[in-house]
Amino acid sequence: MGRINPYTLQMQITRMFEQGQSFFATTKVQDWLKERNHEPLDYNIIFHKKPAPPGSKEVMVVEIELRRKDGQPVDPWLLEQVNLHA
Repeated sequence: MGRINPYTLQMQITRMFEQGQSFFATTKVQDWLKERNHEPLDYNIIFHKKPAPPGSKEVMVVEIELRRKDGQPVDPWLLEQVNLHA
């Protein structure tokens, strides 16, 4: 059974970028994919820094983009979950 983490993946990645640890962000997303029974090497992982939505306590958020290397579409559920907001 996986650990229960109260923070969404997007929140964790955003914190990594804020703390200068963006080098580890790709590994974090790969681990997240493994936990959901997806092969991380099948995906290109791209990060996009964006201003946080109005009313948010954050200054910026990092959006995570997944692209399959074989050109197939990424599962819509997976795309929704990877950028799930708290």
